[in-house]
Amino acid sequence: MTQSNNENPHMTQRGLQRIRAGIQSRSQLAKKRVESITKEDVKGCFTKNAFVIFTVAAVIVGIILGFALRPFKMSHREVLFFSFPGELLMRMLQMLVLPLLVSSLITGMAALDSRASGKMGLRAVIYYTTTTVIAVFIGIVMVLIIHPGKGSKDEFSKQEQVEKVSPADAFMDLIRNMFPPNIVEACTKQYKTQYATRIIHVTMTVNDTLLAPNGSHALTKEELIPVPSAVNGINALGLVVFSMCFGLIIGNMREQGQPLKDFFDCLNEAIMRLVAIIMWYAPVGILFLIAGKILEMEDITTMGGQLGMYTVTVICGLLIHAIVVLPTLYFVVTRKNPFAFIAGLMQALVTALGTSSSSATLPITFKCLEENNNVDKRVTRFVLPVGATINMDGTALYEALAAIFIAQVNDYDLNFGQILTISITATAASIGAAGIPQAGLVTMVIVLTSVGLPTDDITLIIAVDWFLDRLRTVTNVLGDSIGAGVVEHLSRHELQKKDPEVGNSVVEESDKKPYQLIKQENEYENERPADTETKM
Repeated sequence: MTQSNNENPHMTQRGLQRIRAGIQSRSQLAKKRVESITKEDVKGCFTKNAFVIFTVAAVIVGIILGFALRPFKMSHREVLFFSFPGELLMRMLQMLVLPLLVSSLITGMAALDSRASGKMGLRAVIYYTTTTVIAVFIGIVMVLIIHPGKGSKDEFSKQEQVEKVSPADAFMDLIRNMFPPNIVEACTKQYKTQYATRIIHVTMTVNDTLLAPNGSHALTKEELIPVPSAVNGINALGLVVFSMCFGLIIGNMREQGQPLKDFFDCLNEAIMRLVAIIMWYAPVGILFLIAGKILEMEDITTMGGQLGMYTVTVICGLLIHAIVVLPTLYFVVTRKNPFAFIAGLMQALVTALGTSSSSATLPITFKCLEENNNVDKRVTRFVLPVGATINMDGTALYEALAAIFIAQVNDYDLNFGQILTISITATAASIGAAGIPQAGLVTMVIVLTSVGLPTDDITLIIAVDWFLDRLRTVTNVLGDSIGAGVVEHLSRHELQKKDPEVGNSVVEESDKKPYQLIKQENEYENERPADTETKM
């Protein structure tokens, strides 16, 4: 006992000495690195991170410019003219979403065999479900702890009428959109149930009484009936389902499907080169988008205390999810520094903040993950389009939080069963958000209807929604990107096995089709310079 007690202080002293020595050596190494920095290093760092620096600077300048121009009280038309460069950026990015979504999913699925894609898909779905459930839980805990809805409802401005939506119809629309009858129409339109009134004539027979003789009376009754309709907008969910199935079939067709596979590979590469050009314009567009939105917004000083607390609650919830939960999940799975990974995504996150659209940010997210973080293209092409369509962590958190906030404003006490219903509905609604037109509004109606809350109260939070929507989008993009990193790490063995298989299949099939022989000749041409160098 005495020997062990004597040994313990020596062990702790040795441990402390090692820690001190380690800290000193690292500090000296860092000092040497700082001293050895030259002008060329600074210049190289600036050119390497030029996009990120310009984009972050654009956000800061846009905020300053927006608040500086607010006292001039510009008219709606003047604000429209001012925001025009930002509108152009949105149109450019949205122009690339459709071909990028289809080509990336088809090439991603075709590059994997059915077993590897099945495992990767299962991992992606588990990741999406886990993060969405955690996000909903954070939102519910935050709103119950902070209680932002405490107070009177009178401080809110006059409410507007919101279109009533049946949750059953909304979820049926979601499934209908997964299987579009016309794939060309799915590029421009989505299915959505509208409602029409129908007058029903009811004949009521009255028995012979003292008050009325024997006879019948005709009554009219109005009834709301669902009517099939379509609204403008890309049916992303339908295109994702079609592209995944199409890509799997091409992959299984081997040499017969090779021309189609090469076509979509080439299309994907061409779109990514277009993205590289548009990225130079992105800082200018983001600057005017943010400045224009600040000019449009209502006076912040008139915002009530409840709405202010609601905004703070949503921001805190999103920060916890984005800065604590997602990086921790990435570190636990991969054992790598999550903040180095997030630093490579900076331009995509800033673009998401400016555009407020995860789909519009998709081209830049591809670029950041593949070039900065070196994520395998087979993973990004599969995980990112699906994630941008169904993985909405920020939206799920916001919807659960907003529903309970509206209940608090109306002095409506929710029991555990109702809170559980909100969490399940918010999770399901956020997954289907991209498949439903006017996603935020419609899915919010579904969540409120599930627990019998007034749907018109959605208008209470619209005043700050433009700002919170941007933060939700940043969280959604971050969740998709970290998901790509996690899935790549978990699928690394399948991806390594697939590489030699692809090489063997090309060699075996080269004798069967002249198309493959042309491709092989190109490969040999690329290898010839190396052979000549060795002979020299």
